[in-house]
Amino acid sequence: METATEPILDVTKLAPAVKHSTIFAHVDALQDGDSFIIHNDHDPKPLYFQLHNLYGDSYTWEYLEQGPTWWKVRIGKEAAVQPGGDSNVLDVTKLAPAVKHSTIFGLIAKLSEGQSLIIHNDHDPAPLRHQLGHTHPGTIAWEYLEKGPQWWKVRIAKIAPRNAEAGLNILDVTKLAPAVKHSTIFERLDKLQGGESLIIHNDHDPAPLRYHLEAEHGGAYGWEYLEEGPAWWKVRITRRIDDITQHGENILDVTKLAPREKHPTIFNRYHALKKGESLVIHNDHDPKPLYYQMQGEMGDVFTWEYLEQGPAWWRVKITKRPDGTGAETLAEIVTKDFHKAEVLKKYGLDFCCNGHLTMREACAAKGLDVVRIEQELREADKVLTAPALPYNDWNIDFLADFIVNTHHAFLRKNLPEIGKYSAKVAQVHGTVHPELHEVNKLVEEVIAEFTAHMPEEENNMFPYIKRMVTARNAGEPRPASTMGGFRDHLESLVNEHVSVGGKLDRINELTDGYTLPGDACASYTLLFRLLHELEDDTHVHIHLENNILFPKTAELERSFN
Repeated sequence: METATEPILDVTKLAPAVKHSTIFAHVDALQDGDSFIIHNDHDPKPLYFQLHNLYGDSYTWEYLEQGPTWWKVRIGKEAAVQPGGDSNVLDVTKLAPAVKHSTIFGLIAKLSEGQSLIIHNDHDPAPLRHQLGHTHPGTIAWEYLEKGPQWWKVRIAKIAPRNAEAGLNILDVTKLAPAVKHSTIFERLDKLQGGESLIIHNDHDPAPLRYHLEAEHGGAYGWEYLEEGPAWWKVRITRRIDDITQHGENILDVTKLAPREKHPTIFNRYHALKKGESLVIHNDHDPKPLYYQMQGEMGDVFTWEYLEQGPAWWRVKITKRPDGTGAETLAEIVTKDFHKAEVLKKYGLDFCCNGHLTMREACAAKGLDVVRIEQELREADKVLTAPALPYNDWNIDFLADFIVNTHHAFLRKNLPEIGKYSAKVAQVHGTVHPELHEVNKLVEEVIAEFTAHMPEEENNMFPYIKRMVTARNAGEPRPASTMGGFRDHLESLVNEHVSVGGKLDRINELTDGYTLPGDACASYTLLFRLLHELEDDTHVHIHLENNILFPKTAELERSFN
């Protein structure tokens, strides 16, 4: 609800070129604890991302109205904490639930090394500890000063990290005599309550224990590998609890639990799931801190899907991955469904040269909200669009021809034009926009690299691929290669892709995502359009080679051995 004293900025009355600058001028003028409200005729979500990237969590963002005609958002500056001795002190109980974590993170961002923040709360803030472990790995120390029953006080400092397994129920089996290993483990397991876990460490695969456990107790315990050699094996063994189902769903209404019981109960219910099973939690605010705690303790062994996102209720389906392994890489996501490339491109996530990264790793590197992006990827599954080309189903000799006829042809047609306009625009506008000189230098290097790279593929690598396919189909031996070491040559081509991809990323950065200045002429406009098309085409081009053609070629080459 708007208040009579809050300033209001009607963005629809501003010229497009000055909208964001005017809003940020209002943001910069805010004092601690102050806020203002913006009115707009469409969702100002792009502003949210810009605000978050520039200021982190030191500002709040609250939707007061969400369409269809008007959007109203309150933007506020977090109140400063009160000094207390040698540390800052924040009483979290005085904050609204929706802004608690963002306020704390804003204050942590202001800490210098050695400084600390003390938070007061009426329940254990352990979820915050796990979220910090995910967002600030290796930089935050956590010290309980008081632990209930009515008050919890914690000092958060920017110093060396603590042991990630502190506080867990762990048994190092290597320290036990062989004769008592299984009996000791079973004694520890008998003491577990439903949903509780024991983690065992061993220097070899404890699979015999699993068979022993299943023979005596059937399916009463869950078994989850956390680490599988070669030096250490770590396994989480969880005593199952009875599922609570509703209309075929395993549901937990978190609002009916006391604050200090919420996360432990959710974890108990999750660990009792079998692979592929799901738990749906209902809450009255966004349970994202739980996501970070689960990531911190377990890694990418679950999926997180919002079924409902406020304003009154949040429903999240948490599913234990069927294979028990981590999340897919960017390359795997796009290879399975090329439509999802559009979501990754929207956030600047490189699925070609950095396709080996998981979604969590890629988002952490860019400071992006992995939960939001994974949700958008799931939503992409529900959108009816024209089917994407089935690149991954094609024979590799056909794919090689497609790359030449489509992407190499694109480069031969457009690179000369790009080079011409890049030099011209740098010469005419380089005085006012000096970054254009670096852009032109990078364009020249990209053209030179592609010009040398394409003949190497067309005259050597791709013909060799076709000869191997022919030999395999005919049951003949592997043909001789004219390239020397095949794997070294393949690696060299991949490295050249990485080099070109890096230069295009730098051009994108220098041009602010191909944003035209006010004095841009027709040639300036055409250059940026051509560069943007070159980047989009190259992402697909490199993805097809690095993530589909080359891995399948290497597999084919090995099959002859």
